Amino acid sequence: MPFLGQDWRSPGWSWIKTEDGWKRCESWSRDLDRENNPCNVSHSIILNSDDEEIFSNEEQEYTSKKRKKDHFRNDTNTQCFYREKWIYVHKESTRERHGYCTLGEAFNRLDFSSAIQDIRRFTYVVKLLQLIAKSQLTSLSGVAQKNYFNILDKIVQKVLDDHQNPRLIKDLLQDLSSTLCILIRGVGKSVLVGNINIWICRLETILRWQQQLQNLQVTKQVNDGLTLSDLPLHMLNNILYRFSDGWDIVTLGQVTPTLSVLSEDRQLWKRLCQYHFAEQQFCRHLILSEKGHVEWKLMYFALQKHYPPREQYGDTLHFCRHCSILFWKDCRLALLFKDSGHPCTAADPDSCFMPVSPQHFIDLFKF
Repeated sequence: MPFLGQDWRSPGWSWIKTEDGWKRCESWSRDLDRENNPCNVSHSIILNSDDEEIFSNEEQEYTSKKRKKDHFRNDTNTQCFYREKWIYVHKESTRERHGYCTLGEAFNRLDFSSAIQDIRRFTYVVKLLQLIAKSQLTSLSGVAQKNYFNILDKIVQKVLDDHQNPRLIKDLLQDLSSTLCILIRGVGKSVLVGNINIWICRLETILRWQQQLQNLQVTKQVNDGLTLSDLPLHMLNNILYRFSDGWDIVTLGQVTPTLSVLSEDRQLWKRLCQYHFAEQQFCRHLILSEKGHVEWKLMYFALQKHYPPREQYGDTLHFCRHCSILFWKDCRLALLFKDSGHPCTAADPDSCFMPVSPQHFIDLFKF
């Protein structure tokens, strides 16, 4: 009787032992495989011309499901949020410390998640996210990118809930979507950390956020008490003079006819130009009316296209030159308990502190 077996030297083939020696049964093995495991049969065998279109649709559906599954897995993984108020910024290895601090590590460890809940720090964090979206997105690690989009999600939901600062978030999402479109189209040419399906889903999420902000409508509050229009003119004018953003003045001028007239004040726009730009700058872009008067409002928006406006934030990160530590400074604790915000060893800590702008934050990690 012949003896059936399998030679270890040729896995996947069945052999039969005869008087003349071992013979390979290729056709018998192929038939047996089809009976025991029909999934191994090629698609050209099991599909006819009518089934090819069905199989193509199933492939597209599988790709779509896989993309959503990858994005879901990425979102449901444990978020790596830290609650640290300070980090040590070391740019090289020393005897005491090994390695160096990167932009992604700083973004992970500093408490940005709580900072967006503070009205003084909200604009600062949004501006930092915008700068990262423009030029530093590919330098973030996978964990840092996940934290970036988780914080962005919290910011969008906060704006949708309290209806404040929608214009800032629209600008941020516009810059971010433009960057992602360029990176996704150029995949393979640029360093894009992570699965391409995850990035496509992130782009779809950004487009959905943009649509939600576009449809955002501020509900009119019914209040029988004192309203903004009940204030005297000098108080309304004083409010307008406290704005540092020209778009905020334009928006407030659309509330009532009185505010519309006050928002066109030439002295208001002149002071705004002088606050943001140097004399040499607005002298190069002088705009005069037919009567020879300077059009300060038009000049302000023209200068914005050529020069960055002066940045103003309620609170920022601080850097200690003595300790090389980046930290959030809590002014309330500093006044009550003389807390510097980090374990500073300097004799006069306040003299070593310097505020860190969003651009300076990024520049700290360029090495």
